[in-house]
Amino acid sequence: MPAFRYKGALVSYAAFKNHCSLFPMQASLIDAMKDELKAYRTSKGTLQFPVDKPLPATLVKKIVKARVAENEGKAE
Repeated sequence: MPAFRYKGALVSYAAFKNHCSLFPMQASLIDAMKDELKAYRTSKGTLQFPVDKPLPATLVKKIVKARVAENEGKAE
């Protein structure tokens, strides 16, 4: 599964037959953003997006920025 790294694991992603998944590497992030994610299927460590719709770029950016901040905090 491909992943992006920045001062440690950042996010990873995968494509499946019926959805695309984003793995933010922190289940607590999914819990913290539950209101923003209620339109999407989630589980403990993944967000699932339908394959027939574009990814919500603003939401993905927000998740990545949150992960960057978490990793930078750990690195200090």
